[in-house]
Amino acid sequence: MFYDAFGNFDYYNWITLPLIIFFSRICDVSLGTLRHVFISKGFRKVVPLLGFFEVLIWIIVVAQVMKNLNNVACYLAWAGGFATGTYVGLWIEERLALGLQVVRIITNQDCNDLLEAFKKNNHGITVVDAQGAIGPVKMIFTIVKRKNVKEVIQLISKYNPTAFYSIEEIKNSNQGVFTENTGSGFSSIRKMFPARKGK
Repeated sequence: MFYDAFGNFDYYNWITLPLIIFFSRICDVSLGTLRHVFISKGFRKVVPLLGFFEVLIWIIVVAQVMKNLNNVACYLAWAGGFATGTYVGLWIEERLALGLQVVRIITNQDCNDLLEAFKKNNHGITVVDAQGAIGPVKMIFTIVKRKNVKEVIQLISKYNPTAFYSIEEIKNSNQGVFTENTGSGFSSIRKMFPARKGK
């Protein structure tokens, strides 16, 4: 099975073809992962393009597998490519850092220094007086781009380390103060494919 009619190892069927299937699956699954991410973020215009290439690669790979149903290496390459493609797609999405997140901060300590730090770094904030389980607290809301969340967390740790905070994804926002883009190689994606504003 591993050797052709002349007794030589069949490198194409057992090495080259599985590698082609493996890397092709990485490509199409990565595109599929990004397609779902773009849908959730509102980048509707780029989704059909990603879907076209995702399905094109997928059907080519399926055709090769169907031609080699007795080749277990193709099955292993298919499964391995799917698993690796999922990881690669999520890694790319994390690097792109698309979308917005709301950071909610609750503190019963003096937070003037934290608020000034937010303003200095051009983070828009909303402050609300609230009542906690053990007394009055301040609730601070700020909506930031995903790539700026780490900076916000660092400011919290520096100026109000005992504060409770939570982070949540949001789909769209309108108006407000946002940190300027700082050297992101992917910031032009939003300009090319603007998200549809919510009603």
